[in-house]
Amino acid sequence: MANDTVALLRAEAGRDPHDRGLSDLTGQLSTRSGQFRVRWAAHHVRIHTTGVKLIHHPVVGDLELPFESFPLAADPSQSLLTYTAEPGSPSQDALSLLASWAASTTHDSNATKHQNDQPERQEDRQRDPGHDLRSRSASRPGDA
Repeated sequence: MANDTVALLRAEAGRDPHDRGLSDLTGQLSTRSGQFRVRWAAHHVRIHTTGVKLIHHPVVGDLELPFESFPLAADPSQSLLTYTAEPGSPSQDALSLLASWAASTTHDSNATKHQNDQPERQEDRQRDPGHDLRSRSASRPGDA
């Protein structure tokens, strides 16, 4: 992993060799870490376009998510990463569980909000003597 990380950093340094912040960072790492210095001197370059990201989620546990990176035409130094779960995998099951949990939480939240709004509306109708609660329409004397 350390070799890959240094190779990715070297690729980034190659995109903009005059980036002062990146130059300072690699200089500090080189003076403070012999392991970094050896890896940096190897001149390995790596561009991460595909792979598998391992994530530990506190509720559903470990997820293995294959990813692909797509460079953005407007700014090649930026890319869009997409993560997907393999169909039928435990990771897909875990993501489906999280999605249904999020949907039910949103639904419950909206239902609670709607229930909390109801007494106010009913209360407003009761204060308006011209409001017909059966038809839910306002009728005032003189309206035709």
